[in-house]
Amino acid sequence: MSNNQLAPRKNLQILFLVSAFVLLTALLAAYLPPAVDFHGAFRPAALEILHGRSPYNAEGFFNPPWTAILLIPFAILPENVGRAVMVIAALAVYAYVAHKLGASKLTIGLLLLSPPALHGILNGTLDWLTVLGVVLPPWLGLFFLAIKPQVGMIVVLYLFAAEWQKGGILRVLRTFLPVGVASVLSVVIFGPWFLAIPSLDEIAINASLLPLALPIGLALTVAAVRKNDIRYSMMASPMLSPYLLLHSWIGAFLALAPKPWEAAAAVIGMWIVVLLQYFA
Repeated sequence: MSNNQLAPRKNLQILFLVSAFVLLTALLAAYLPPAVDFHGAFRPAALEILHGRSPYNAEGFFNPPWTAILLIPFAILPENVGRAVMVIAALAVYAYVAHKLGASKLTIGLLLLSPPALHGILNGTLDWLTVLGVVLPPWLGLFFLAIKPQVGMIVVLYLFAAEWQKGGILRVLRTFLPVGVASVLSVVIFGPWFLAIPSLDEIAINASLLPLALPIGLALTVAAVRKNDIRYSMMASPMLSPYLLLHSWIGAFLALAPKPWEAAAAVIGMWIVVLLQYFA
């Protein structure tokens, strides 16, 4: 097929994708309920930094400041439209990460319908940004993994070990220097913002599995380093987090991307847990 014949087909595909995006955005903007985290913390933080103020003026925002910068494209839109676009972005990122980790189209669909994915989307959380760090170059991925330690903290530890094995301390420094410098600058500009993170006894809802999950989490961490497989660290992170909610299990679920039967079992099992809690 000649280039002259391919051009109209490509234009038609682009037109279809744009039309589908606009239609889906309109439907989601019209019918989705407000998202508590996007409405209460993340959108206000993005608007604060857009206007040259501290994102930590927004109540409930405790993430690294570059998080607010990443959210500006969603925040500048009317809230319902920005929320709708963020839902589409989250689904696209989850599908992309699952694909990069080896998922089939069927498994991708299954993971997108899992309770952690849907729970995070309904609440407007940022787990989708965090898991994107898994498939980015390590120096860049660290910025995303730092957004939610519940999802990314053991992945960061894995990357440290993996970079050390590849090139020793110099490679570790090259990889971790950008996020390290950004972190220092964030404290210089905004003060010790991380000190405002609530202590665990101030948090009303916490579904952490610690200390019972400590042995499994440590075993998965060791397996990640020994087998040089990032997916084990993705499964370990929620098990070793002192604070956890349902949506932060998405990293562990995406780690099952190349294992369709195991992914199906996890999704079905989590739906059973959700239904049991709902009808209890």
